[in-house]
Amino acid sequence: MADSIQWQVVPQTNVPEWLVQAIQECVPGLSGRFAAQVLWQRGVSDRHQLIGFLNPDRYQPASPLAFGAEIEWAIDRLKRAYQQKETVAIWGDFDADGITSTAVLWEGLGQFFQPDQQLFYFIPNRLTESHGLSIAGLDTLAERGCQLIVTCDTGSTNPDEIAYARQLGIDLIVTDHHTLPLERPDVVAIVNPRYLPSDHPLAHLSGVAVAYKLVEALYNALPDVPKQPLDTLLDLVGIGLIADLVELKGDCRYLAQRGIEQLQKNQDIRTAPRPGIAKLLELCKRSGDRPTDIAFGIGPRINAISRIQGDARFGVELLTSRNPERCRLLAEETELANTRRKALQKDVMQQVRSRLAEMDLSTTSVIVLADSQWSLGVLGLVAGQIAQEYGRPTILLSTEGSDVQGHSSLARGSARSVGQIDLYQLMKQQEHLLHKFGGHPLAAGLSLPAETIPLFTEAINRQLREQQFALGSPPDRVIQADLVVTVADLGKDLFRELKLLEPCGMGNPTPRLLIQNCWFENVRNQNIRDWKGRKVRYIKTEFEIRDDSTQERFPGLWWEHYRDDIPNRRCDVIAELDFNTYHKRYEIRLIALQPSAQDDPIPTTAPAANWVLDWRSPDSLSPLNVEDSVLQVLDCPSSWDELQVWFRRAIQEDRKLAIAYPPPSLDAPVETWRRLVGIAKYLSRTGQPATRLQLLQKLDIGDRTLQLGFESLKALGFDIRSSDQGFYITWDKTSFPPLSEEGAIAPINHFLAAIREEQFRRQYFYEIPIATVQAIAQQTQIRS
Repeated sequence: MADSIQWQVVPQTNVPEWLVQAIQECVPGLSGRFAAQVLWQRGVSDRHQLIGFLNPDRYQPASPLAFGAEIEWAIDRLKRAYQQKETVAIWGDFDADGITSTAVLWEGLGQFFQPDQQLFYFIPNRLTESHGLSIAGLDTLAERGCQLIVTCDTGSTNPDEIAYARQLGIDLIVTDHHTLPLERPDVVAIVNPRYLPSDHPLAHLSGVAVAYKLVEALYNALPDVPKQPLDTLLDLVGIGLIADLVELKGDCRYLAQRGIEQLQKNQDIRTAPRPGIAKLLELCKRSGDRPTDIAFGIGPRINAISRIQGDARFGVELLTSRNPERCRLLAEETELANTRRKALQKDVMQQVRSRLAEMDLSTTSVIVLADSQWSLGVLGLVAGQIAQEYGRPTILLSTEGSDVQGHSSLARGSARSVGQIDLYQLMKQQEHLLHKFGGHPLAAGLSLPAETIPLFTEAINRQLREQQFALGSPPDRVIQADLVVTVADLGKDLFRELKLLEPCGMGNPTPRLLIQNCWFENVRNQNIRDWKGRKVRYIKTEFEIRDDSTQERFPGLWWEHYRDDIPNRRCDVIAELDFNTYHKRYEIRLIALQPSAQDDPIPTTAPAANWVLDWRSPDSLSPLNVEDSVLQVLDCPSSWDELQVWFRRAIQEDRKLAIAYPPPSLDAPVETWRRLVGIAKYLSRTGQPATRLQLLQKLDIGDRTLQLGFESLKALGFDIRSSDQGFYITWDKTSFPPLSEEGAIAPINHFLAAIREEQFRRQYFYEIPIATVQAIAQQTQIRS
């Protein structure tokens, strides 16, 4: 079980009037005090700083020459390669920052070197290779006659591979933002913002922003060569910056602002400069004008390419191709990968939680778990969730496979930290136990011999315990709220104020709101659906929130939680205010809740006594357009439990309920059996899947009866396999048993009996008097 979490509210201070007035000028007609309070708390304390923060036109970005001699050496080498028509390769990485970095260099350097003739790119396979340079990859590029490699988002900590490249006669320019080696690598140039002071405006650039600065410097050095304007690369920069969770300060914020401006040009797929991005926005139902459109839309989809397929190279084509039809195909393939990623992530998350439930976490400082069945591509995501949920650095490993030399089995995985714990340094101290590792204080990748996992686990836990002992007891985990608001404050005006802080991210997080003594109504679960309308195994709870400040309800949702997680009492909640582009509404995203200190009763809004209506006969049907005021039960139930679900929903939503189902089908059970066999044979012949809902509708039966139907098919030699797409059924005719055998006939008889029982129950519920239904519903209302 996760540790307890401490809530903190940033102390509200007296904000200077000039700051409030400056905000009012940006959002006329509003108080400006909410945004001013947050900005003041975050250190925006003078007019010049505020102007540059709010308006990118008034911000002066740093010159790429701020990187000093390193970038000058890089430009000199690129100019020589251009003049001598050398072959150049881009070495990228497989996450969103790495893919966008590669795309920026592909288009930027592509103005100077002919793509696919003088210029190539290489990205490692996430599922079979590690981050960074590799001997095999260098050999591949050497065979192509490559004379210069420009890395992006990688390469700082590969001394052995760099030495090997030099032996092959290949020069390297490293552009990266990850942890620096103790000694400067033997490269032509290394452009890495970690060499700059921590308060420098370029200090927090991500890989894509460093790559952009290199291209900017080359554009300045050879201004007559490029035909494509430099600012057309900014949407790629914005995507990589926001997806990589770097601190959005200084030039990072400026480039993210400019990137979102450029991204908005892709809203209309017919005129979009990047049809691949336009199609991604369409599929994720976003407009491209918000950083959340990247953080929750485009970014996860680009990352999903390598998480599921391993090979991320087509992600670069998706971002850079101008062929709309090709981009449509690539975007749809990306969307399918993201759907699969969500399902895998949820499966691994459930398994990790089950393992943790059996552990004594009071003696665990660093969570280290391994499994041979875990998908390597989602381990970083799950590790991040677990680290936040349990308040401990988390390392998750997959032990499947072995290294390329055939040595002992290697475990590979991802690590995520929490709070102020520097995970990179923790792992650095255990470097002697690792095969490879790399990253930064909050996130890292690693591999190690599988047999050393227990030793590594013990060592890294002991190391962190010693650090914490030396510093005193570790602080409780904290969720911080920036503002205290009421439900009456929520909505368009508050959203307009807080939007001035965007783009939000690390160093400038989305403002979190504390709403006290509130309660929830119309709480309901929903599985999200993919772009084809199919359910995804990923849950969210939707609700409406109330408090005593207004009679109005305000919509919201809570990802990865069920309705039972929301108590039927007054609560305090921490949430973020958002605008749902698809539904065109303002809503809150719930972050955390706890019971309110005030235990006042929740106001009740019970339906009237006659709230259950009888619309079973054709002459009693309702008027048109009643969907919003009356819930309708259109499928005849076979149990009171099914009706109880509808009763509770009507009570929650304060709506009338109409039982409006038609007479049930009374086909002979053997006819249903024949339809089932016919469907099974068709699916076996075509290889197509069928969803559970499709089978239930075709056969007009319930879930329990369908399971017995599957058992009867298995008795006849059919094989039934469940997947994300539905049920696949295959048939081995050679194993068809005689129907006289007990092993074959008994499951069929059980299925036929279940159909007869279900038909009897449905006939009962079709004929039952409405007074009986109302009496049971009233009991449910009283208990609620």
